[in-house]
Amino acid sequence: MSRFQVKKVAVLGAGVMGAQIAAHLVNVRVPVLLFDLAAKEGPKNGIVTRAIDNLKKQKPAPLGVAEDAALIEPANYDDDLARLAECDLVIEAIAERMDWKLDLYKKIAPHVAPHAILASNTSGLSITKLSEAVPEALRHRFCGIHFFNPPRYMFLVELIATPSTGAPVLDDLETFVTRVLGKGVVRAKDTPNFIANRVGIAGMLATIKEVEKYGLTPDVVDDLTGKKLGRASSGTFRTADVVGLDTMAHVIRTLQDNLDEKSDPFYPNFATPPVLAKLLELKHLGQKTKAGFFKKAGRDILRFDLKAGDYVPAGAKADEVYARMLKKPAAERLKLLRNSEGAQGRFLWAILRDSFHYAAVHLGDIAESARDVDLAMRWGFGMKQGPFELWQEAGWLDVARMVQEDIDKGEALSKAPLPQWVFEGPVAQAGGVHTPEGSWSPSLNRFVPQRRLPVHARQLFPESVLGANAAEAGKAGTTISDEGDVRLWTLDGDVLIASIHSKMHAISPDVAEALAAAVDLAEKEYQALVIWSPDEVFSVGADLQAMLPAFVVAGVDAIEGAEQELQNTMLRIRYAGVPVVAAVRGMALGGGCELAVHASRRVAAMESYIGLVEVGVGLVPGAGGLTYIARRAAENAAASTGTDLLPFLTEGFTAAAMAKVGTSALESKKLGYLLDSDIVVPHKDELLHVALNEARAMAEAGWRAPLRRPFRVAGRSGAATIKGQLVNMRDGGFISAHDFHIASLIAHVVCGGDVDAGTLVSEEYLMALERKAFCSLIVHPKTQERIMGMLSTGKPVRN
Repeated sequence: MSRFQVKKVAVLGAGVMGAQIAAHLVNVRVPVLLFDLAAKEGPKNGIVTRAIDNLKKQKPAPLGVAEDAALIEPANYDDDLARLAECDLVIEAIAERMDWKLDLYKKIAPHVAPHAILASNTSGLSITKLSEAVPEALRHRFCGIHFFNPPRYMFLVELIATPSTGAPVLDDLETFVTRVLGKGVVRAKDTPNFIANRVGIAGMLATIKEVEKYGLTPDVVDDLTGKKLGRASSGTFRTADVVGLDTMAHVIRTLQDNLDEKSDPFYPNFATPPVLAKLLELKHLGQKTKAGFFKKAGRDILRFDLKAGDYVPAGAKADEVYARMLKKPAAERLKLLRNSEGAQGRFLWAILRDSFHYAAVHLGDIAESARDVDLAMRWGFGMKQGPFELWQEAGWLDVARMVQEDIDKGEALSKAPLPQWVFEGPVAQAGGVHTPEGSWSPSLNRFVPQRRLPVHARQLFPESVLGANAAEAGKAGTTISDEGDVRLWTLDGDVLIASIHSKMHAISPDVAEALAAAVDLAEKEYQALVIWSPDEVFSVGADLQAMLPAFVVAGVDAIEGAEQELQNTMLRIRYAGVPVVAAVRGMALGGGCELAVHASRRVAAMESYIGLVEVGVGLVPGAGGLTYIARRAAENAAASTGTDLLPFLTEGFTAAAMAKVGTSALESKKLGYLLDSDIVVPHKDELLHVALNEARAMAEAGWRAPLRRPFRVAGRSGAATIKGQLVNMRDGGFISAHDFHIASLIAHVVCGGDVDAGTLVSEEYLMALERKAFCSLIVHPKTQERIMGMLSTGKPVRN
C-alpha cells in the first residue's frame, strides 16, 4: 500500500460544500484548515467561523457530534496562505466559477507543499481547463474530486484526471478517499458533469419531458419513481428539492454551455424546463427555501402547478396496478410497461428507455466502462441498479430491440441509434456489458476488469455489479452450521463468524440459542468469534412476534423464561473464553444494542445507529441493557475521584428512558454504547476485515474475559431523585402517565432496586430486576396497545 499519508487537509471555500467536506474530515479524525475570504468587518475569520457554527444546526447533521465543529481550524487567504505548506491535500471548493477558481490557484500555488495533492471539487467544470492556471511543477499533482451533497452521507466520490495528472497521484488520492473518508470511488473522464450528474441530470430532464407528454403531476411521479422503481425514496421532484433547484439549474447550464447537438444528440432536451424556470424566478429553490416543486403548509404538502402559477394540494398516488407490475421479474416488468395502455405505465417505460438510450450512446465518452456508470448511479443517485444492470437483467438483446424500435418510430428523445456494439460482437455474445472478466469499455473495445489497489484488499465483499459473479458473503467461506437463523462460518479457519439472517436480524429464542452455541464452538475450536452480517442491519432487537405464541399459550411465565435465556446468552458472550467482536453496521437497536455492548469489543461503521429503544413499544430493555448502564456507571465512578454514582448514571438512564439512538458511531460513543477502545471504521465494506484483524490481535495478545465482580448501585435514594424529576415532567405534560411508569421502572432497575446507596450487586441480580419489570409491562394494556400498533403500522403509538 502507498505510504502517502494525509496528516492534514486544507479546504478552500467555506460555502455549503466546503464546510461540509471539512465536517466529514473531522468526523474521520483528519485535522483540517477551512479557508475563505477575510471578513471586511469584525474578526478576519468571521466568514469561516459563521460557516462552522452553522454546521451544528444543519439537518441532516454534517457532523457526527456537533461539538466536533471546534476541531475545524478557521483560516483566511490574507493571513494564512503560508499554512498550506502544512497540508498533504488541498481541496478547492469555492463557487462554480471558472475565473474565480483560476485566480485562486495562482494565489495559492507558491504555498502548496511540494508533495501535496491539489484537487478541485467541482460538479462539472473542465478539470483540464482548470489545470492550465496551475504552475507546471504542480500539474502532475492536480486533479478533480467531486463529492456529492451531503458529503457525510453520499457514498460516491468521482475522481477526474487531466492529461498531466500522475497515475500514482490518483491512486494515492483514491486510497485516502476510500479508506479514510469511507467513500466509493469512480474515476470519470473529463467531460461536462462527469458521470453521475451527466447521466442523472439528463435523466431528470428526460423525466420532466415525459411528465409533460403524459400529463402527470409531481406527486404521482415521485410515487412511481421512488422505491417502487428501485430508486431513492424521494423520487424525482422531491430529490430535486433536496439537492436545490439552483444547484440543479447550474448543472443544467453546464450541459447547455459545454455541449451541442454534435457532441450530444440529446442536446435539445437540455433546455431549462418551464416549471423549473418559473420556480427559479420565484426564488423557490427547494428545501433550503422551504418551497420548490413541493412545500409544506402546516401539516399539508402542496405541489407547484405551473398552469395555476401557485401551489395546490398534493398527495396523489400512482395506480396500484403499476406497483404490482414493478414487482415482476425484470424482463416481464419492462414488457408489461411498454405494452401498457395507461399513461403511468407508458411514462415508466419511456423514462427507462431514455436512460438505456442515453447511457449507451455516451458510455464511451464519459466512462472507462459500464461498471463506472452503474456504480455512479447507484452511489450518487440512490438507485438499486444502474441502467446497464437493469437492461442486462431484463435480457440484453430483447431490450435493445425494443429501444431501437422506439427510436426508429420517433418515440425516443433522440434519433441517435444505439451503438453497434450493443447488437454485435462481445457484448451481444455475452448477453450484456458485465461479465466475470470485466465490464464493457467501448473506448478500449474490450471487457475491463475492476481496478484493484492495495486498499481494495480490505474490502472482503465489496459492492459489485450484476453479471460480475462477485463472491457473495452469504455463500462465501466454509459453512460450519446454519441453524436458528444464524450461519456459522469461517474464512480462514482461525476466527468463527456468526451471521444472523432472520428478518431485520431480529433476535428470537432460536437466534439466542444459536449465538450461545457459537460461543461454545468458538471456545473449543477457534481463536475468536466475530458477529457480522453483510447488509445494513446489525439487529433491530428482540423478535416480539416470535414470543407472542408462547405468551398466548403459557402466559407471562413463557416470556420470563425466554428473557432469561436471552440474558444468559448475553452473559455467555460477555464472559466467553475467546474474544467476541461485534461488527456493527447500520441499526443496532434494542436487543441488537444489548448484543453489541456485551461483546468483548465493538468495531462499528461510521454510519451506525445504536440505542435502547424498547420504550417505543412500552417496554424496558430486558436482555441486559439496563444492567450494562448500571455497571458502566459504577466502573466510570470507580475511575473518578467522586463518590456519588448518580452523575455517572444520569446519561445512561436518560438514553434508555427517552429511547435515544446514536445517529453515528461517534454519537454512540457519547451515549456510552461504544467505548473509547472500540474502533470506528469509515468504509462499510472494510468492517469485516477490521473486525477479523481485531479479533485475531486480541487473541494473539492473550486476551482474557473480565472477572465477574459485584459493583455499586445508587439504591433507592438515587431512584427517588430520578423519579422526582420524572414527576415534574409528567405533571408538566411532557410525558404521559404510562411513560412515567416505564421510566420509573427503568430508574428502579438501574439504581439496583430497594437497596441502600452503595450496595454491591451482581449482573444476575440486576437482570432479575429487568425481567420483573419487563414482564410487568408485557401484560399492561397500554404496552400491548403500543406493541400491536408497532407490529401493524411500524410506527410508535403514544398513549
